[in-house]
Amino acid sequence: MLDLADSESTAWELGWPSYRQSPVERWKDGHPTIQQDYIAEEVPVSLVYNGVPHVVMLATPTDLEDFALGFSITEGIVNHPAEILSTRVYNRKDGIEVRVKIPEERFVCLADKGRNLTGRTGCGLCGSSTLQQAVRHPAPVTAELKVKATELLSALNDIKQHQKLNRLTGAVHAAAWVLPFQGIQTIREDVGRHNALDKLIGALLRTARNPADGFVIVTSRASFEMVQKTAVAGIGLLAAISAPTGLAIRLAEETGLTLIGFAREDRHVVYSHSHRLIHRETDLA
Repeated sequence: MLDLADSESTAWELGWPSYRQSPVERWKDGHPTIQQDYIAEEVPVSLVYNGVPHVVMLATPTDLEDFALGFSITEGIVNHPAEILSTRVYNRKDGIEVRVKIPEERFVCLADKGRNLTGRTGCGLCGSSTLQQAVRHPAPVTAELKVKATELLSALNDIKQHQKLNRLTGAVHAAAWVLPFQGIQTIREDVGRHNALDKLIGALLRTARNPADGFVIVTSRASFEMVQKTAVAGIGLLAAISAPTGLAIRLAEETGLTLIGFAREDRHVVYSHSHRLIHRETDLA
């Protein structure tokens, strides 16, 4: 079995594992065999601010303090990690409750947003009650990042070996933060692509890393909310292994973010602000 101790400890203590073993009937060449398989779990995670439920997300039950911080930042609930006064994770019968304490002035603003709804696994904007709340426009990205195409290639080659949970289950996304010349530094996994990105951003902020110093690779498509969250974190380059959407491209252009899609080991497509990705040494000037 793969070593999942680092990501599993909190989940097992809470009673909600991120995966389970289950007997399955596996067919090959017309013949069945009974085998043990690893099944990814998704758990309702309720984010409760100052005692008031805000949203329930279906998520992988690991790194939930990172998730709460990342979500709070990228959704504009707080502007700085220091505004998260405390975070407590509680196991409940039907899911997990994450209780977050924020300053009263932030809570008053949050109460006006009216997002007390459920977010499905694949939904990044579920629960938004107004168009203005859903389609937010982050400040321009100012990261002075330069990434060699060979570094992007190297990180894409390396990311699979960091995806411990996905190697077991084949059912979760990953978001990885990469430093130029140093490779993948931090990675988070989740059944929801946006949850994985929130966990990653939260992990960086909790450890006082500057997200703008590196770039992000995600093992999913680059939808609008993925670009929105990346830009809010001040990260200058987002590379997705699948396609972006039109709205995502327009937001990337607007915010100054370098957006790359179809990022594979041997090819990629640059959709916006290509100046951060260096294909030739002469481009470094």
